[in-house]
Amino acid sequence: MQVAPTGSLLIRQVRLWRGRGLPLSPPQDILIRNGTIAATGDELAAPEGSAVEDGCGRIVIPGLVEAHTHLGYSLLGLPWFRNEVGPALADKIQAEKDELRRRGIDPELQSTRQLVRSAELGSTLLRGHVAIDTDVGLSPLEGVLRSRDACRGTIEVQTVAFPQAGLLSRPGTLELMEEALRIGADIVGGLDPSQIDRDPRGSLDMTFGLAERSAKPIDIHLHEPGELGAFSVELILERTRALGLQGRVMISHAFCLGDIGPAHAGRLGEMLAREQVAIMTTAPLARACPSLALLASLGVIVCSGSDGVRDTWGPFNNADMLERAMLVAQRNGFRRDDDLELALDSCTFGGALALGVADYGLHDGARADLVLLTGETLADAIVSRAPNRTVVRQGRVIARHSEITAAAAA
Repeated sequence: MQVAPTGSLLIRQVRLWRGRGLPLSPPQDILIRNGTIAATGDELAAPEGSAVEDGCGRIVIPGLVEAHTHLGYSLLGLPWFRNEVGPALADKIQAEKDELRRRGIDPELQSTRQLVRSAELGSTLLRGHVAIDTDVGLSPLEGVLRSRDACRGTIEVQTVAFPQAGLLSRPGTLELMEEALRIGADIVGGLDPSQIDRDPRGSLDMTFGLAERSAKPIDIHLHEPGELGAFSVELILERTRALGLQGRVMISHAFCLGDIGPAHAGRLGEMLAREQVAIMTTAPLARACPSLALLASLGVIVCSGSDGVRDTWGPFNNADMLERAMLVAQRNGFRRDDDLELALDSCTFGGALALGVADYGLHDGARADLVLLTGETLADAIVSRAPNRTVVRQGRVIARHSEITAAAAA
C-alpha cells in the first residue's frame, strides 16, 4: 500500500483554507511536484506529463490530523461486539483484554483496516496508542509497526507505547516500555499517575525518565478529575520546564480542565501555553472537557482525535476527523462560522503543531497532503460532510468518494 511521491499533479479551480481567521481564497490552482506544493495561483501551466485534477470549485484543506486513537484493537470488519461492560476504567481495560483473547485479534490486520479507513476519510497524519503491559507483551506493537510501515505512503503514523494498566502498578512494565521504544515506538506514553499508579511523583519520574533516555516525546492519558487532575497537570508542567521539554509533551483528555472552573483552568492554561504543552480533547459527551475557546485564547496548542474506533470501549467512533470537528464544535457550544473553524483547526493545524510536523499547510514548500471538500463555506463543509472527498497524500490521489483508489491499494 506504499505510495511514493513522484511526478507532478495540477489541481485546478479550488478554494484554499490556509488557517483559522483567514478567508477561503478565490478559485485557483495548486501545482504539486514530487510530493510538495510547488505553487498556487491562477491558471498555472501543467508540466508535461502531469496528472490533472479538476477541483470544480471545491474547498481544499490540509490533510486531517487524527491526533489520538488506539491502534490494533479496533473491531472494524469483524462481527458486532455486544457491549455489556461495566462503567469503571478497570472494567473496560479487562473487557478489552478478554475479548481480544477470545477472538484472537490480529493487531496488524486491525491496525491496517483502521489506517485505511482513516486515510479514506481524509486523515493524512495519525498518532496511535498501542497497549504495552505484562499481559500482552510487545506483540501488539510489533503488529502495528508492520502496519505502519506498510501504509507509510497512504498515511503517516506516529506510535505511542502506552502503559494501559499503569507503569508502577505492573512490575515489568517499565522494561517492556524501554524495549518498545527501542524497537520502534515513537513516543513515550503515560497514564493517570495518581488514580492508576497511586504514586504521581514516582509515575511521572519514570515516564519523563524514559523520555530522557530515549530522546522521544511524551503523551500522557490524564482521566483524573477536578483538583486531582489539576495537581497532575502541575507536576507534568514542572517536569517539562525542568527538563527543557517544551513542545515535546502532550496531555490527552485532561478532563480536569473542564471540572475546575474557568479561573483555575485559565491559570493552568497560561502555564500550558508557556511550556508549550499541548492538550488533546475528544470532546466527549459523558465527561467534562477543556474549553477550546479558553485554551485557544491563551495560546495553548489544542488537537483532537477519535480515541477508540469501533472497539470494546464503545461502538461510535468511525475515524472521521471532519465529523470529529463537528462534534468538538457541538460539545463546546459553537454555532458561529468562526467558531466552527476553530473546531476544525483542532483537527488540522492544531494537530500538526501538537504532533511536531513543521511542513504542514497549503503554502509553497508544504507537504502535499490535502483534502478536497464540497461546501459553500468551510462551516458548510464541516456540517454537511459530503461523501465526495478527494484525498491527496504526498502529491498522489489516494482516495475518492471515501474509498481508497486502486493505485493506493496496490
